[in-house]
Amino acid sequence: MLKQTEGSHAVAEAVGLCRPEVICAYPISPQTHIVEGLGEMVKAGEIRNCEFINVESEFAAMSVAIGASAAGARTYTATASQGLLFMAEAVYNASGLGLPIVMTEANRAIGAPINIWNDHSDSLSMRDSGWIQLFAETNQEALDLHIQAFRLAEELSLPVMVCVDGFILTHAYERVDVPSQEQVDAYLPPYQPRQVLDPRQPVSIGAMVGPEAFTEVRYLAHAKQLQALERIPDLAREFKQGFGRDSGGLVHPYRSEGAETIVVALGSVLGTVKDVVDEMRDAGVRIGVLGICSFRPFPLGAIREVLKSAKRVVVLEKSLAVGLGGIVSTNVRMALSGIHLHGYTVIAGLGGRAITKASLHRVFRQAIHEQLEPVHFLDLDWSIVNKELERERRKRRSGPIAENILRDVGVVAAKIA
Repeated sequence: MLKQTEGSHAVAEAVGLCRPEVICAYPISPQTHIVEGLGEMVKAGEIRNCEFINVESEFAAMSVAIGASAAGARTYTATASQGLLFMAEAVYNASGLGLPIVMTEANRAIGAPINIWNDHSDSLSMRDSGWIQLFAETNQEALDLHIQAFRLAEELSLPVMVCVDGFILTHAYERVDVPSQEQVDAYLPPYQPRQVLDPRQPVSIGAMVGPEAFTEVRYLAHAKQLQALERIPDLAREFKQGFGRDSGGLVHPYRSEGAETIVVALGSVLGTVKDVVDEMRDAGVRIGVLGICSFRPFPLGAIREVLKSAKRVVVLEKSLAVGLGGIVSTNVRMALSGIHLHGYTVIAGLGGRAITKASLHRVFRQAIHEQLEPVHFLDLDWSIVNKELERERRKRRSGPIAENILRDVGVVAAKIA
C-alpha cells in the first residue's frame, strides 16, 4: 500500500509486520519516533503477542534484548549516537553469543562536542563488533531492509544493525510502499531459534573461554559473516520476487559501466551523488557511482568487480578515522589490492553539514584532473582552523576548541583576548 509517511513511522510499520515478540527501547534522537510508534502499535493491539519494555538506559535496552533473544523471542531495539556507545559492551556480547537481534541505528554524530545531526561515526565505531551492518539509501529501502534483516539474522543466528541516516531519512516524509502482513509472512517464517534457554534442557551461555579456544570462537564469528556475504544477495533476490522491487543486496552500481571515475558512498548521500553524476554524464564526463549497502560483512569481491576497470575512485564518507583519514576508504583499498588506480578520500557531512551538488561537482572534477589531495575535507573553512591553531600557539590556556570556534563564527557572542 502506497502512503506518505515519516521515515521513522515507515520503519516502525516494517518492524511491526515482522511480528516481534519483545521490543525494548530507550529514547534518543533521532530514533525516538520509531520506538514511540511501536509502543503505540503494541498498546493498540496492532502488534499481537508482543511485550514492549521501557528500560532505563541504552545499556539496559541491549541487555534486555540479549535476555529476550536467548529465551527464544524475536527481539528488536533501536538506538543512535551516544546510546550506541553506552551499550557497546552489550553490543559485542550480543554478537559473541550469536543472538539474532535486529536493531535500527539512526546514524548521528558522536561527541564531544555535542551534536545531534547526521553522520556515520556511531555505527562505524562498532564495525568490528560482529554485527551485520546494512545501510539504507532511502526510506523505502530502510523499510525493506528491516524485513530482510529479521530473515538474515534468524537464518544465521547473528545480530543485524540497519543503519538509517538520522533526520535526513528518519524525519523525512516520503512516499513508501508498505507491504501487507501476508507478504511479510510469506517471506519471513515464524522464528525458530538455533539456540534457546529452556529449563527442561538447561545450558550455560556466555562461558569463560581461555586461550585454548578463543581464536576458534572468534574465527567462527568471522565465518558467519562470510556466510552472510552469500545469503544477503539471495535474500534480496527473494525479496524482489515477493515484493516486486530491488532492495538490499551487497552493492548498488549506478552508471558505472564504462566509467573512468567511480564515487563510492553509503546511505542517503547517494541520492545527491547520483544527481551530480547524471549532470556530469550529460556533459560527457565518464563517471559513475557505487553504493555500498552491506558494510559488514564488507563485500570485497563485489566492490573489486565494479571498480577494477576504472581509472580512479573517490570514496565519499561521513566519518573520520582521526589521525588516519577515511574508514570506508581503508576498506575499499583492501578490495583494490593489486589494482593500480588513483584513490581519493573525501570526508564530508560531519555533524550534519550539508553536502551540496556544487561542492560535489567541484571535488569530483578536481579528482578527475588529479588536483585533489589524497584525503580531502569537503568545504573545510581553513580560516577558522588556522585561527584556532594560531590561538593555541600563542596562548597556553587557549580555552576549549569548540567554544572558541563558535565564537569565531558568531554563534556565541564573546570577546577573545
